[in-house]
Formats: sequence, C-alpha cells, structure tokens
Amino acid sequence: MTLLRSRWLGRLQYTEAWDLQRAIHEGRAKGRTADDYLLLLEHPPVFTIGRNGDSSNLLVDRSAVTEAGAEVHHVDRGGDITFHGPGQLVGYPILRLDDPKQIVPYVRRIEKALIHTLSDLGVEAWAEEGYTGVWTEKGKVAAIGVRVSRRVTMHGFALNLTPDMGFFEMMNPCGIADRPVTSVSDLVGRKVTLEEAVETLIPHFEDVFGYTETETQLAAFVRGQGKVSSFEVDRLLEAGTFSPEKRAEKPVVVNGRLPGEPVRPDWMKVTARLDGDYLELKKLMRGLDLNTVCEEANCPNIYECWGMGTATLMILGDKCTRACSFCNVTTGKPTEYDIFEPFRAAEAIEKMNLKHAVITSVNRDDLDDGGADIFARTITESRRRSPGTEIEVLIPDFKGDREALHTVMDARPEVLNHNTETVLRLQRDIRTSASYGRSLALLWRAKQMNPDGLTKSGLIVGMGETREEVLATLADMRAVGIDIITIGQYLRPTARHRPINRYVHPDEFAEYKAFGEGMGIPHVESGPLVRSSYHARESREAVPVSIGAR
Repeated sequence: MTLLRSRWLGRLQYTEAWDLQRAIHEGRAKGRTADDYLLLLEHPPVFTIGRNGDSSNLLVDRSAVTEAGAEVHHVDRGGDITFHGPGQLVGYPILRLDDPKQIVPYVRRIEKALIHTLSDLGVEAWAEEGYTGVWTEKGKVAAIGVRVSRRVTMHGFALNLTPDMGFFEMMNPCGIADRPVTSVSDLVGRKVTLEEAVETLIPHFEDVFGYTETETQLAAFVRGQGKVSSFEVDRLLEAGTFSPEKRAEKPVVVNGRLPGEPVRPDWMKVTARLDGDYLELKKLMRGLDLNTVCEEANCPNIYECWGMGTATLMILGDKCTRACSFCNVTTGKPTEYDIFEPFRAAEAIEKMNLKHAVITSVNRDDLDDGGADIFARTITESRRRSPGTEIEVLIPDFKGDREALHTVMDARPEVLNHNTETVLRLQRDIRTSASYGRSLALLWRAKQMNPDGLTKSGLIVGMGETREEVLATLADMRAVGIDIITIGQYLRPTARHRPINRYVHPDEFAEYKAFGEGMGIPHVESGPLVRSSYHARESREAVPVSIGAR
C-alpha cells in the first residue's frame, strides 16, 4: 500500500514551491521515492496563469500588480488565471495515478475532500457540473488546477480562508467573469486559521483517497496562521545571546549542565590534541586574516581535523545577519566586504595542500546577492592555484534567489552543501529566517544547474526532534535527490544557547545511516561527532558519481 506523506511547509515563495513540486514529482516518477506527497502551504501574493489561460483575464497591467506587492507567473498546469496569497491554504498533491487518463475522477476526489473539510468548518459546499472547484451560496471558495505527467500529479487546489479579496477584483478568477468568489471566514462569520484548516483537511484527504498508511510533519504556524506561539530563538535573540556584548556572560551550570540537561555520555568525550599541526594551522589562519567555522562554531572535531591539516574556511566575515539557537557565530550588522578575501582563501588552500577544500560563510542578507559572487570568485581562484583540489561549498539559502545560486553553480564546485539543520517542526523554533521547503528546493535547483556535481545536506539531532521525524526528513531528502547526508549530535556551544534535549545513542545514528542508504541515498555519514564538513573528502569519495569537466 502506498504511503502518503503530508507536509505543512508554512509560507513559501511560489517559484520555490514550484521547484519543490518538480523535485518530488521527479523523484516519484523516477522511483527515488515510492511515497505520495501532499504539500500544504501559503504563498506571498501571486497570480498564476495556466498553460491554456487567457492573459486578458488579468484585468490590470503588470505595474499595478507590482505596486500591489504581487507577482505573475505562467505555469504548466491546466485552468486559467488564479490568485494565491496570505490567508489561503494551497495544496499540491504529488500522487501516482494508476491510470493517467483518469484526470477528471482525480479532480472530483480533490473536490470531495475539500467539501468534507468545509462541512467540518461549518460551510455547505458543492461541486457544479461544467465547472472545476468548490462552490457555496456566496460563490466559489476553492479553485483547482492540476497537471499529470508520467502518471504523477502536480499543482492542486487553493482554499480561500481569509485572503485579501481585493486581489480577486484584479482578475476574472479562473477565467469566469460572471461568478463571485468568497472566503470561508466570510461564510462562517469568523476567522478560520490555516492551522484549523490544515488539521481538518489532512484526515479527509487521506480518507477520500483511500490511504491507510500515512505520515504527517507540520512546520510551526506563525503569527496570523494559527494559535499564538513563542519560539526559543526569539527569546535568545531578545536576551542578546548572539551579540558580542553578551559573550562574557555565563549562566549558572552544574557540572557543565543546564537545568534539565542529560549527563554527557562517554561516547561524547573528545581529547584535545594541541600538537604541531594544530598550532601551525592556527598560525596560518591568523596570518592570512581568515576565519574558520571550526573555531567560530566550537566544533568538537577541531583537534582531529586541524591535526590532519584540514579546515573549513569561513568567508564573508565573522558576523551573521541571522540567528540560530545552536550556533556560536555572532549575530550582528556585518561591516566588511573584502574583495581580496578569495585570494587569501586560495592561498590558504594551496599552503595546506588540500585534496578537498570546504568553503562556507556566514549569512549575508545585507548583500544583494547574499555573497554569491565572493563564493564564486573564491572557487575560481582556489582552482587556479590548486587545480588538483576538489572544492566543496557550504552555502546559505540566499533568501531563495535563483540567480545568486546560479552564480555559485556556474563556478562548478564539485560538492554543493546546504544544511537543512533540523526537522520541519523545529525549523522556526531554532532559526529566525529559514525554510525547510526553501532548503529542499535549493538543493534540487543546484542539481539541475550542475547534474555532474554532488549535493549534500546536514542534520543536527538532540535538539528536541523525534526518531520518527528524522526518518521522515531523510525520506524527503531522498525524494528530492540529495547525494550526501550528514547527521551529528547537537553540542551546546555555550551555556547561553539552546539546551541539549538528549544525547542520541550510537545505535540510533547507525539506524539513520542504514535507513537512509537503504532507501537509496548514496552516502549517509551519521555519528555523534559528525559535522557537516567532517570527513568531507571521504564522503565525497564514497559516492560513485563522476564529476564533470571543470
């Protein structure tokens, strides 16, 4: 029996969600995953026009759309023009159909699931002959537009909960000029939240489509989407945890533990080896005025790696524009943009005589391209000085900017690494500005831009996730085609950071490796002391993929 994996992803840019659909659709069609998916999310304002749509049904010019804060995209689904925006629940079922010609019965089942959902929310709704979507006494409340390719569905439905109805006046919704559009909240006389709608819809979708095996992961519902929630990273940020001024402050710990933390087990003990190689590498980094993530993140493997003459260079300064509750890098307003940094980084790589170099950075949301150009120039200069060195870059998400990612990928790194960090449920609790859906879409985009290169992502465990959530995350990573996964234990960098929830036993790490590789992930590096760049060269060599021409 097919398993349905349902995901509430929160708010996601339309183009990123479209690429995430493509990634999972490709995985389902090619057999990377045997599971069906239901992606649920909310978009910023956007008009989409189907492949047979009439652009004249957009009743205003593009400048008016831009002024209203919306975008317009021509897409590869059926149907005409529709609108997506805040206060609207959008669903993208990615299902394998037994008979790809049975599109109409598939659409009827989507309508049925929506009608049952609306009934539970207090709305009488129905389907109308000759039309697609769901209707009520006040007009259309849900639009549907789908695509089926290689027996697998894409696109889906949009259910109006509390959207800005003014956007609907800018178009003929679904190309229908003489029928009104309404919202659930208008029909029931109260605000119906996305959280309420998601929790109501998923069981009905499972029932209507006949799934007996299901698995659901939900991102946090942030302000306006559901019940009011507080997030730990916001509390830490407000307390100044990530600022340089607070670094000297030390909360009270007992035997090195915060209240409620478990005792550190024997398998987590690391021996400090301050030998000649370690000291020589430290001297080299200071001499070239370079930062390393090894030092900034208080990595437990620093003695082993530096003792072997390897390090992960951190470019674009030492101040990050974001805050993550597990990270020791200072949050603040960056003051440097050093155009000569790529040359110094390349010199360090050459002097270390590395066969596999790892380059990462802080987040630089203050820069238009997020620092992508410095990444690309560092790759190019490092390759010029050390032509036999493989280059791995560990990049931020560039706020979903496809062109910034293109800038990096055009430099052809052998490995493109971008960390997912944690499970879907904990993303917002741990990170101020991150998106699970964005990260998965970025990794798939990178593979499309350089099919001969490898993609890689990392998870940290022991921050409050469950075993089942980690396994579900590995399934999602496999669905989008990531080549290398790293999984390691969270170690609080200071007493000011997020407390350790648990120490994951080595046997559980072994289970993650077996599960991931068993479902087809080429290599999973999983262990208590594993970090994203740990054994990076060995992980690269473990994947039987030939690297394309440089």
